[in-house]
Amino acid sequence: MPQNRRFLLQRRPDGEPVPEDFELVTEATPELADGQFLIRNHYASLDPAIRGWMDAEGNYMPPIPLGDPVRASTIGVVEESRAEGFEKGQWVMGLHALEDFSLSQAGGFTQPIDPSLVPSVTNYLSIFGAVGMTAYFGFLEVCEPKEGDTVLVTGAAGAVGSLVGQLAKIKGCRAIGIAGGPEKCAKLTEKYGFDTAIDYKGKSEADLTREIAAAAPDGVDVIFENVGGIILDAGLMNLNLHARVGLCGMISEYNTEPRGVRNLWQLIVKRAQIRGLLVADYVERFGEGAAQMGQWAAEGRLVIEEQVDEGLENTYASFMRLFAGTNQGKMILKIA
Repeated sequence: MPQNRRFLLQRRPDGEPVPEDFELVTEATPELADGQFLIRNHYASLDPAIRGWMDAEGNYMPPIPLGDPVRASTIGVVEESRAEGFEKGQWVMGLHALEDFSLSQAGGFTQPIDPSLVPSVTNYLSIFGAVGMTAYFGFLEVCEPKEGDTVLVTGAAGAVGSLVGQLAKIKGCRAIGIAGGPEKCAKLTEKYGFDTAIDYKGKSEADLTREIAAAAPDGVDVIFENVGGIILDAGLMNLNLHARVGLCGMISEYNTEPRGVRNLWQLIVKRAQIRGLLVADYVERFGEGAAQMGQWAAEGRLVIEEQVDEGLENTYASFMRLFAGTNQGKMILKIA
């Protein structure tokens, strides 16, 4: 049996992760017990949420124990099985770790997948995975868009945000995206179909507040929030009456001391609501969401973009792209 390379969390990051927080080790491939199967991981999803799992305080997931491999969603092939319903050679998807081989068991969260049903098997980590389902249920269920609404998407060039902007257009809304740099802003309008884009780089909260107002002179009905900080505060200053804010992420604060939202008082003034969203609440409806997203993609109404970096040894550099904003679409690591 081949050796198992594992990307371990060796200490809790203090602010932005550094290479010394991790270690790539080689260990023996684990032995199977009855009811278990061994997965050869081929691809892993790199997501901002992983940063929160590295902290000592739990959130919606328990912290990654020190000395354990970093948790991540993966897709791979069953290498060996002593579990009913899982056979050698079968493709599967689940929450595993950044390692060559992962153990799983029947009755857990690992599910079979069929690569023949999608253009690329990596799509199970993007449009048909947690990313796509976050955009679908987060926007349609939490934000409750109506035709004619003005929708503001922050982190709009990212994996989730780019899909939300496209869903907004499908639903007859006006879509405004906020992203970093002229290249990403151009992509929002030229590739993803946003009506307009705002570059946040080098801008103050006051600058952003004015630019959102200029882009949405009649106000904002929906904010799909991925960033937090001054960007969220600027958006709150442009709310319409009874606006909805879907809080998906606050990536600007994951590696720093939380700044806090200063303009929450606007929710009172505009009788608006803010609601957190977590894709795990919709797991039982993933089939519904994937079918609809697949139909829209087949009709050419959704553009799917993935960036696949290669090599477990490059995990740190690839992961940090998420915080530098240098990834292009869904960030995926090819392990095998």
